Amino acid sequence: MTYSLFSLAREALRGHTGWKPAWRDAAPKPDYDVLIVGGGGHGLATAYYLAKEHGITNVAVLEKSYIGSGNAGRNTTIIRSNYLLPGNERFYEKSMQLWEGLEQDLNYNAMVSQRGVLNLFHSDAQRDQYARRGNSMRLHGVDAELLDAEQVRAMYPFLDFANARFPIRGGLLQRRGGTARHDAVAWGFARGADRRGVDIVQNCEVTGIGVTNGRVTGVQTSRGPILAKKIGLVCAGNSSRVAAMAGLRLPIESHVLQAFVSEGIKPLIDGVVTFGAGHFYVSQSDKGGLVFGGDIDGYNSYAQRGSLPVVEDVMEGGMALMPMIGRLRVLRQWGGIMDMSMDGSPIIDRTPIEGLYLNAGWCYGGFKATPGSGWCFAHTIAKDEAHFVNSAYRLDRFATGALLDERGAGATPNLH
Repeated sequence: MTYSLFSLAREALRGHTGWKPAWRDAAPKPDYDVLIVGGGGHGLATAYYLAKEHGITNVAVLEKSYIGSGNAGRNTTIIRSNYLLPGNERFYEKSMQLWEGLEQDLNYNAMVSQRGVLNLFHSDAQRDQYARRGNSMRLHGVDAELLDAEQVRAMYPFLDFANARFPIRGGLLQRRGGTARHDAVAWGFARGADRRGVDIVQNCEVTGIGVTNGRVTGVQTSRGPILAKKIGLVCAGNSSRVAAMAGLRLPIESHVLQAFVSEGIKPLIDGVVTFGAGHFYVSQSDKGGLVFGGDIDGYNSYAQRGSLPVVEDVMEGGMALMPMIGRLRVLRQWGGIMDMSMDGSPIIDRTPIEGLYLNAGWCYGGFKATPGSGWCFAHTIAKDEAHFVNSAYRLDRFATGALLDERGAGATPNLH
């Protein structure tokens, strides 16, 4: 079924009785050309682009729970491409371009809203740093505007500009950035992949990966063995555990990242704002709640919950930026498991095992990368080589020293 104004009117007239499931709840077949392990946004996007761009349709996406149960439904929905380093800039800009045509491509309302992303700065040194980043963005054909304090005040007059510790002196604005509806993105890619013949297999946990003579042969699952010529691992915070089934040890640590939603209020923030003197970022949902987050919990964990010290730190960042939110009640809090790489940048590459491919290490940046990640990973699997867009995301860069350290924090995953 194609979604349109006509189909919406037709179903309204007959009591919405004709809608069909967005995708099949498929049973696994004995073998496939490609298996994608992980039914989050990246895994579903990979399957979709394998079918659309490369004509590979004998594909299954294996999800241990239900579609959207992991990080795809546990994030703050921000999309942007305001990166400094060339390896990151070309990738995230490709992803942004895919975002801009995603809803038409998928025939699905993912609620992509290019409302703008504003990164505030609070010192001369930080202004110079943002000016450098903005210049790099513009040299790569990406929009960027360096605003002074009065220009920021015209956009968000309620911010605490005269904060004695963190005065707001301006910001770097990317107007094409914004937000999208996280679970709708996963549903849209699932529907799109299903329409092209991909099997979406839910409640199918991978318990083992078969390797013979240095090549993958298939997987063991909670629903029986499945053979495959190629396997793509897209398991986010569980990447290390799944890769270990094939004997791989990854340069990744798993940490919890918390997010929060306040009670609904009248329209206040029409874009995305980040606090430059700490780690706090906020936007407002269509329901009126403020959606915000901050730093990861510093300890390793596979639990989808967080610690109270980080809750306190995030609230302090919000209060320093706009003290009036102290009157709001927080309604919901959740945690996602982040696969933190050693340099803060992702991995999209082949592994030393023939036929086994890895998509991991997304740190904070996983959601905004969803379409670009799937597009690049599909190319890497189909062609058995990286595309230029993801050529900097090699697995062996940690051995060769060709790191992509956007933040300049070094080999400290808990700081990225």
